[in-house]
Formats: sequence, C-alpha cells, structure tokens
Amino acid sequence: MGPPTVTIGSYPDYPSAQRVIDYLADNRFPVEHTAIVGTNLTLVETVLGRMTTARAALIGAGTGAWFGLFIGLLFGIFTVGNWLAVIIVGLVVGAIWGAVFGAVAHAMTGGQRDFTSASSLRAGQYAVIVDANLADQARQLLGRLNLSTSAPDVR
Repeated sequence: MGPPTVTIGSYPDYPSAQRVIDYLADNRFPVEHTAIVGTNLTLVETVLGRMTTARAALIGAGTGAWFGLFIGLLFGIFTVGNWLAVIIVGLVVGAIWGAVFGAVAHAMTGGQRDFTSASSLRAGQYAVIVDANLADQARQLLGRLNLSTSAPDVR
C-alpha cells in the first residue's frame, strides 16, 4: 500500500473527474500522486444481436480468413514462384476452416447462448483522490475551478 490518500472530490461522471485531473496538470500539480476511483460499480452486458449457426460460421470465416492471410503471407515470403496464389489459398482455406469451426462450436452449445453481447463496467460515481500530504495544495487549486464536489474523505 502507498501513502494515505484523501478524496478531494466526487463526480457523477468520468469526464468531470478527468477534467479535474487535467486542470491540476495544467497548473503544474504533481498528478502522478492522484487517482480516479470509480465506485458503485455495475456490470452492464449489452446484447448486440441474435447468434445463429450461420452467423457463427460467418464470424468464424472472418477470423479464419485473417489467420489464413497471415499464414499465406508467411509462406508467400519464402515462395519462389507465384506468391500471390499462396496468399490467396491461405486466405480461402483459413476462411473455410474458420466457418466450419465457428458453426460446429455454436452448434455444440445446444442453444444455451443464442446471442452476442459486450460487457462493460460502469461506475455510479468517480472520486478524485490525492496523497494526503498534497491534499491542501490540490484543494487550493480546485477552488478556482468551477465544479461541484462532495465533502472530502480520508482513506
């Protein structure tokens, strides 16, 4: 653990907390002694769409094509003859195998998860903390910045 810290402000969103740190940096405050701490964390999983076997195969084909392109490029570098054909064959074979593996992997789930999603963590509040020995200096600088803050808290 590092030195004791003090909360110099709590903000409802990340850009507000970021603006405080930026303001401190602009005023030559040693910002390496600060941190933004997100509290009241919530996991949010946003559903992006339905996952079908065909869509899984298409996504697998895209991934396989990239891998096949990479392998084709590696082999193409050392090919004396038609290196472009080697690259194209690698891309096509990679796409086919990727599609097969994508479709089989989705079919094996047995319909347990027929959707795609993206997960993110969101904080309900963002606290700006600073080393206790620099708290007064930070508060003095922030007195000039027009942002609402909550009461400080020693940790």
